[in-house]
Amino acid sequence: MDKYDVIIVGGGPAGLTASIYAVRANMKTLVLDKLAPGGQIINTNEIANYTGFGTINGAELAIKMFEHSQEVGAEFDYKTVTEIIDEGDVKKVVCLEDDTVYETSAVIIATGTRPRRLHIPGEDAHAGAGISWCAICDGAQYRGKDVVVIGGGNSAVEESIYLAGIVNKLTIVTMFDLTADPSACDKLRAMPNVTVYPYQDVLEFLGTDKLEGVRFKSTKEDATERTVTCDGVFEYIGLEPTASFCADLGILDRTGCIVTDAAMQTSRPGIFAAGDIIVKGLRQVATACGDGAIAANTASKYVEKLRG
Repeated sequence: MDKYDVIIVGGGPAGLTASIYAVRANMKTLVLDKLAPGGQIINTNEIANYTGFGTINGAELAIKMFEHSQEVGAEFDYKTVTEIIDEGDVKKVVCLEDDTVYETSAVIIATGTRPRRLHIPGEDAHAGAGISWCAICDGAQYRGKDVVVIGGGNSAVEESIYLAGIVNKLTIVTMFDLTADPSACDKLRAMPNVTVYPYQDVLEFLGTDKLEGVRFKSTKEDATERTVTCDGVFEYIGLEPTASFCADLGILDRTGCIVTDAAMQTSRPGIFAAGDIIVKGLRQVATACGDGAIAANTASKYVEKLRG
């Protein structure tokens, strides 16, 4: 059985930063992630608020972070973690692939979040074939076509600006109004091929063999119902935590996020968490990296104390 000082579950900005700090603290470190390194930022066209880079493509930043992690000597493996077993000074990290089990002194959970779904008629039928959660991944196939974006937050607005530059017509349907950075909202509203419908409930995705449109209704007193025809839909209605494999550890709040203190410690000694998966007020690349650095520092001190 492979043994490590620190195992980091999740290869996004928090996890990769934690790996750099852990290795530099002379910890034998392994990062596990079932997907490509980078987490949600690989699906982001532009990141404009990460210090030192001005504006950078999310996938490019992810590559730089991963390369840095590799350069210092962190190990990485594509594994799906299904359980963390707390045996006191030893933690066992159980993976789906080949029933692999790793032993470690400390675990840092940095699994982040995944896109939330609407769970309305037509969504499952068209998911991945008409409905997408990643404009940078799938936007190009809708060049010159009509697209609907659902959501009005930072991700929705940033990705809408990108999409509006390549599609024929972009319709934005949001439950409230645009709530992203004011400058980004102003830029989006000024684009000539963009229409915004605020205060709407999305009712149904239309089409049998392929996606044909979206039906939605005003939340105002008039309750006006509309149907917009489109070739594709991108959903940006928030994110949900991905820590269900930790449910038996008793470290989650009622929303499924991990509760930590300022040092990124959970209520379980030797189990730490960082990034978007923890209970926090601001979820950004910069804050995720800060969390990862703190978690690795605290975890390293914990392991050193175990060594005596």
